[in-house]
Amino acid sequence: MADIVNLKQFRKKQARSEKEKQAEQNRLTFGRTKIEKQQTTKLNDKAAKALDDGHIEPKPVDE
Repeated sequence: MADIVNLKQFRKKQARSEKEKQAEQNRLTFGRTKIEKQQTTKLNDKAAKALDDGHIEPKPVDE
């Protein structure tokens, strides 16, 4: 037979788990120093520039 579960306790445990997941995500997103944020921005800009530099413009078709 299945175990009997108190629905109120289950919901509270589930809510705590969701809050902990959100807290962990917030720590990763907002818990960085100013220098770390600047480094990330520089790396993203460098990657975007490298991508744009490799882009070939199509030649216009003369009619």
